[in-house]
Amino acid sequence: MKHIEKLGEWSKEGIYKYGGRQSDGMPLFYTQECAMTMGSSAGLAGIQENMKGIEVGVAELPYDDELIAKPQNTIIGGASLWVLRGHSSEEYKGVAKFFSYLSSAEVQADWHQFTGYLPITQQAYELTKQQGFYTENPGTDTAVVQMTSTEPTANSKGIRFGNFLQTRDIINEELEAVWAGKATAKSALNNAVRRGDEQLRRFERTQK
Repeated sequence: MKHIEKLGEWSKEGIYKYGGRQSDGMPLFYTQECAMTMGSSAGLAGIQENMKGIEVGVAELPYDDELIAKPQNTIIGGASLWVLRGHSSEEYKGVAKFFSYLSSAEVQADWHQFTGYLPITQQAYELTKQQGFYTENPGTDTAVVQMTSTEPTANSKGIRFGNFLQTRDIINEELEAVWAGKATAKSALNNAVRRGDEQLRRFERTQK
């Protein structure tokens, strides 16, 4: 709550500027109107393309040591591949073979290097390191280090969250009210919890 309060204060003072839900604030960084931006590891390529000749540093997410003793790993984001029920065993053998191919160190290293997304295996990370990619492209391993440098907790290993997209929209709406000066951090977070719980109860009813 203290963190949200501080960002709300900075928003009023013009120190912090909300970039929108689709990283609409990135052009402000490209033009050097703002000095720091936070975003996906996949955004580094766009930064480098739009800021050629400008020295840009890459760091792990900042944290306030008055609020927490040490930083904790963040939860990885991204899309998922799903396999549906009702097909033959032969088809599932093909699916398994395809997934094994996608998960191979060679494919994951290649995917990681040209997209900026994190590799899904330690082997792909080690292969990328052996290939000299991180040495040639400083900062591209920062997100991997942030995800793996601390022992994950029960709450930072990942989540399975019913109606996640709807709840994420709720969180964004409540935070946007704080950035606009229309709500306090406490009221926004309380509303987010209440509305998020309603989504979870709705999800539970659909699964019975």
